Amino acid sequence: MSGTEPATVLVVDDEPDVADAYAAQLESEYIVSTAYGGQEALDKIDDAVDVVLLDRRMPGISGDEVLAKIRERDLNIRVAMVTAVDPDFDIIEMPFDDYVIKPVSRDDLFETIDRLLACSEYEEKLRRYYALTAKHATLIANKPESELQESEQFQQLKSEMSAVRDELDEAISEFDDDDFAAAFRDLEYESGSPTE
Repeated sequence: MSGTEPATVLVVDDEPDVADAYAAQLESEYIVSTAYGGQEALDKIDDAVDVVLLDRRMPGISGDEVLAKIRERDLNIRVAMVTAVDPDFDIIEMPFDDYVIKPVSRDDLFETIDRLLACSEYEEKLRRYYALTAKHATLIANKPESELQESEQFQQLKSEMSAVRDELDEAISEFDDDDFAAAFRDLEYESGSPTE
């Protein structure tokens, strides 16, 4: 998702009326497509999709299986399970970003998507900050202080680090517990051990 074009949302539900109703509510703000089953969802999921609203209980390929395959593909996509299935302890191991119980209001849909997009943006900034700090540390370890002080590029690097850190601080001040869980989901599952 670029800063200028709207996010792309894929709505997956085996009940076409439900999927179409969600899509109709969302298309004023996002680029929306629908899939009426697990295989159709997998066929439509690619790098262009930012958020998937995924039903769990579907014939054929279930939402749980679709979620697992999305994560296997290592795509940077946020997934919200939007389902009538009451959560049980099995959700602890599931790598979704949010779990929303039907019935879902229009406001619920928008809040969920907006929260997931904010988490994606935070994660991108965090990665950018990490890359900048790695460059900073490498230069400090390998260049004399006098060269660092004289380098305009190094001073720009320090300014950019400071600006990104300020952006991260501002974003994190608006997060609640659900936002933290969604923002750091990738870190948890990349390490191979979900946090307790």
